[in-house]
Amino acid sequence: MCKSSNDAVKENMNALFGQVGADQLRKRLKTLTPQERELTVVEYICEALEMGGKYVLPFRFRHEMGNRTSHHLIFVSKHPKGYEIMKEIMAKESSEQTQGVPSFEYNPATLQQPLLFELTRPLDQLESMLLDNFSGKTMTMAEIYDQHHPGKPYIKKNYKTALSNLESQGKITVHSPEDKKRRKGTFADDLKVTFPVKQ
Repeated sequence: MCKSSNDAVKENMNALFGQVGADQLRKRLKTLTPQERELTVVEYICEALEMGGKYVLPFRFRHEMGNRTSHHLIFVSKHPKGYEIMKEIMAKESSEQTQGVPSFEYNPATLQQPLLFELTRPLDQLESMLLDNFSGKTMTMAEIYDQHHPGKPYIKKNYKTALSNLESQGKITVHSPEDKKRRKGTFADDLKVTFPVKQ
């Protein structure tokens, strides 16, 4: 006797999340919209996969019409370098970028009909986060990036742009190593950034 697809899904959920976790998830999904259900399931999967690897990165594929999800690809790594490499690859494959920040989604519809994604300003949000998170600290660009980017949609060039913007606005102080001369328009990994203490 063949199992129904519902029974198969139930078994898979129990195997992935454990009986208790799967029951909690099923209960939570009942009150959500279809889109909220999808995102919640992906979040639960990412949390479950984090037990096997420290770094988890999801990427969504949409159908050609762009109105439904085709599938998700979820990358897991125990090493920050593997995570960084895959993040750069997924960023290049993203069909949208807002202020240079990738969507981590491939949506064929947006390639033909771009929407007003500039209404969201993720780079501005990154600038605010950096001022808040590193208030009163002095760190290199590389240290800021390594500490901050896991679990966020930003890639290294986004951090360099955000820090350059903050420098031009006079919100941070930037120092070159004593033995190096800074090239105009660049933001090297070894530049030291001093963040003001947040009032």
